[in-house]
Amino acid sequence: MKILLIGATGTIGSAVYSELSSRHEIITAGRNGADIPVDITSPESIVKMYEAVGMVDAVINTAGNTFFGSFSELTLENNEIALQSKLKGQINLVLLGRNYVNDHGSFTLTTGITMDDPIVGGVSAAMACGAISAFVKSAALEMPRGIRINNISPTVLEESIDIYEPYFPGFVPVPGSKVASAFRKSVEGAQTGQTYRVY
Repeated sequence: MKILLIGATGTIGSAVYSELSSRHEIITAGRNGADIPVDITSPESIVKMYEAVGMVDAVINTAGNTFFGSFSELTLENNEIALQSKLKGQINLVLLGRNYVNDHGSFTLTTGITMDDPIVGGVSAAMACGAISAFVKSAALEMPRGIRINNISPTVLEESIDIYEPYFPGFVPVPGSKVASAFRKSVEGAQTGQTYRVY
């Protein structure tokens, strides 16, 4: 397959690249160090990315920023980070990219454990992830040309536990390789409208 991997240089993206690159042609996209530059908060940037890449068999997104902080710190401006990136950015990748995905291709988006297992400081992240999960479930009913759509919802990763541990006390981290296997399941499998939880 020809796969467009957005966010390929991040922790999850790097694991996904390692999992899939031996079997598929991977084109990377992201803000830094990727084949194609893209800012998922900018529809114009997304369109330029798709025009540069052309038709693909699968689109994987592991990019998306959110605000982590207490509810008292959750200002309108801080909440916009998740709205513009994690939520609208991912939805726009689908809306603007559906005509660039081949028949029976797929989209795989990224959510996270906070939508099911709330944490202090994770309100904005949970909001965006829950909305993406609902979007995927509903959009799957109407995706054209047999295109599938799923999302991967991981817990905190072993590779980033040092950074996020204060937010996830008592959570058992998982290796990036285990999360990457869920992305492979989405891309190479047949299911659609699913949330693959990796906890």
